Amino acid sequence: MQVTMTPIGYIHTDCAEIPRHWTISRVEGELVIEPAYQQGLRDIQPGDRLMVLFWFHRSRPFTSDLLLRKPPHLDQRKGVFSTCSPRRPNPLGHSIVEVLARTDNRLWVRGLDMVDGTPILDLKPVFLPDPV
Repeated sequence: MQVTMTPIGYIHTDCAEIPRHWTISRVEGELVIEPAYQQGLRDIQPGDRLMVLFWFHRSRPFTSDLLLRKPPHLDQRKGVFSTCSPRRPNPLGHSIVEVLARTDNRLWVRGLDMVDGTPILDLKPVFLPDPV
């Protein structure tokens, strides 16, 4: 089976130093969505959270020696599927961002951990449970 994906847009940020993970990021930038998909952004509002599915386009190819990795914040090696490493069999990533504004086919967001030019594959809403 072959799976083919086409980006729906790209990340734009002027930030040169991108945090390693969205949970620690305050970086702002834009999700620039292809105009053909603009209508799909209609119901997105400031304050919404979105899961951004993206392609690690700068990641070097995966090899079997990368099945075990030592994340920089841990003292032990872990299986690649237990890490957020960009070096994976399929270099898919996901991050959660906060929407600051929306204009036409652009979403201004906070929480980026992707570099400028990163291809966006999909957007999904994030619904957080109400605090108990």
